[in-house]
Amino acid sequence: GTSIVFDMSLTYILVALVAVILNNALVELLSLHTRISVGYLFALGPLLFVSICDVWLELFTRRQAYAINLVAVGVVAFGCTVQQSSFYGYTGLLPKRYTQGVMTGESTAGVIISLSRIFTKLLLSDEKENTVIFFFISIGMELTCFVLHLLVKRTRFVRYYTTCSRKGLPEPRGAGDRGTGYRIHHDVTAEDIRFENQLRGQPSSPRGSPGPEAELAGSGTYMRFDVPRPKIKRSWPSFRDMLLHRYVVSRLIWAYMLSIAMTYFITLCLFPGLESEIHNCTLGEWLPILIMAIFNLSDFVGKILAALPYDWRGTHLLVYSCLRVVFIPLFIMCVYPNGRPTFGHPAWPCIFSLLMGITNG
Repeated sequence: GTSIVFDMSLTYILVALVAVILNNALVELLSLHTRISVGYLFALGPLLFVSICDVWLELFTRRQAYAINLVAVGVVAFGCTVQQSSFYGYTGLLPKRYTQGVMTGESTAGVIISLSRIFTKLLLSDEKENTVIFFFISIGMELTCFVLHLLVKRTRFVRYYTTCSRKGLPEPRGAGDRGTGYRIHHDVTAEDIRFENQLRGQPSSPRGSPGPEAELAGSGTYMRFDVPRPKIKRSWPSFRDMLLHRYVVSRLIWAYMLSIAMTYFITLCLFPGLESEIHNCTLGEWLPILIMAIFNLSDFVGKILAALPYDWRGTHLLVYSCLRVVFIPLFIMCVYPNGRPTFGHPAWPCIFSLLMGITNG
């Protein structure tokens, strides 16, 4: 009795949750390049299959197409989630400003896809033709991004930073990066955690220091995990070591983790499932498309605004992320009561979508 959009959204969320847990558990076993490449293949395969076999050739019955589309959404969700979380780890090896660029690029893709859907519907009246062209544009963008990733990862700049990370060398820091901070040493064997105050102008770790070094954005905090070197080299770390590493990191960034979780939870409660159920007699099927385009555009703007030089503390971000829960009743009032919703004018969901997108970004 539920709509196809609701079923797709629920499938995507559940599969994405499983994918991000698996990706985190297997992060030491599979290389970043492997996970990103597999993610691209998982995303491209179902898109090609559905666009050609279902939309273009119409080889399946209505019931078969329903099931096939849900399976395709699940496979795409798995691939995109593994790819997305791996890209965040990939940019974490580079200077911190590049993470901002990757996240803004995500929103740029959403804006481009929304605009392509609007233009294909405007320029072509035939629903089948404009949908096939929309799918092919999406596939073309996906292939372009994959090729660019393969080219970028071979550049001297990227190879330099990824090599530094593999060898455990500290990231070079310019004169503008001097300042006070803390260095956290985690000894897995002794389960010992030491916080070392780094004074202004003090040189960073010696060049041969073990373990990767990461920086919390804007906090002046550095982490280095000293993993013991066993006499017999193992191909992958023990389960205990993996848990201890994650525990130490979680203890330091728990507020940021909860902030991201709350932001995604509230956004996924509404977008695209509930937003696609908002209808208007005048705009018809254009209203959900317009609402989603506004969300993608405002999310893009929000991620640009996030680059402003303001020090957001983890607890502040957590409070503001929780305040976004107000969007849930506001969007519900855009569809309830059925037939005569409280916020029946199409401007209301557009305004709410604008605000939700900016805060999400």
